[in-house]
Amino acid sequence: MKDNFNAALIAKKLIEKKSVTPEDDGCQELIKNELTKYEFTHQDLNIKNVKNLWLRRGKYEPLIVFAGHTDVVPPGNLKEWLTDPFTPFVKNNYLYGRGAADMKSSIAAMIAATQRFIELHPKHNGSIGFLLTSDEEGPAEYGTKKVIEKFKKDNMAIDYCIVGEPTSSKVFGDTIKNGRRGSITGYLKIYGIQGHIAYPELAKNPIHFAGSIIEKLKNHTWDNGNKYFPKTSFQISSILSEDVATNMIPGSVDIIFNLRFSNELTQKDIKEEFKKILDDSNCKYSIEWKCSAEPFITNEGKITNVLQKVIKDVIGVKSSLSTSGGTSDARFISKHAKETVEFGPLNESAHKINENIKLDDLANLEKIYFSVLKELLL
Repeated sequence: MKDNFNAALIAKKLIEKKSVTPEDDGCQELIKNELTKYEFTHQDLNIKNVKNLWLRRGKYEPLIVFAGHTDVVPPGNLKEWLTDPFTPFVKNNYLYGRGAADMKSSIAAMIAATQRFIELHPKHNGSIGFLLTSDEEGPAEYGTKKVIEKFKKDNMAIDYCIVGEPTSSKVFGDTIKNGRRGSITGYLKIYGIQGHIAYPELAKNPIHFAGSIIEKLKNHTWDNGNKYFPKTSFQISSILSEDVATNMIPGSVDIIFNLRFSNELTQKDIKEEFKKILDDSNCKYSIEWKCSAEPFITNEGKITNVLQKVIKDVIGVKSSLSTSGGTSDARFISKHAKETVEFGPLNESAHKINENIKLDDLANLEKIYFSVLKELLL
């Protein structure tokens, strides 16, 4: 048996891969090589330019799945990095590199924890799976979403899933995501009458309509949230009128907005409420919608209780359940798995210049994943 399974070493190897979404750049091949040595079978489920990998050890229930993505966001301005973002760099006990927080370190900790668990318990109960994609930071059309559709078709059940997103907020281990808000974007066009700015009585300024509409939408109470979800949030991301001269009233204005909504609402509820507000404003408009995620929740149960217990045991931190933050591939997995949660390192540096993880946190993340396997499969 190996004396040490070094998650940091695996994380460094993954960070070296320039896997800017939707590229994988050999990450999944590296992971495959690490796990097939431990009797994992594998399937490459690639679709178009997206690489998806499914690995499994065991044939029986329960099946616990570690899920994640090998793609990362672009590094941004290279001159602002301490070093090349794809050259792992350790300074003051922190590992720097693109993906250090989101989420190559989590994948490395999952692999190292699994290897150590199998070495110690080769005849464990149940099964262990790894679901990986290179299409999470991008459109997310041909990654986890498609793999889960295949699992449903093949009647391949998942009991517990941990997604390695960076969930910790102020201190490592303080937050487990047991759900996420829905996300719906609206593209609103308000029509007026174009004209000379010196003769407003002969025109109709759509921006003036927009001002009162925005005020109504901003002050509207969409819901009051609940035990797991905060109140639904309405935010505008863009306001743009047609290209006109400084002495012209534009004929239309475009507003792009987003609502992060709780499970107290449906898409239909939101659209109907918008229609009432817009119709009451007595203006001509058109609107298009795009919903990228429905809200989901995993109620307190086996996986949330186990995670909270082992986090407390390993690092002495009392973790709380939360649905805050952006979307993740958990939104697809939760539709199929019995219980789905997200847990990983601090999210403070995710997607930022000089993205990093404290090496102590990485070591403890491996210990936590290892303890979860012990709790669920022994």
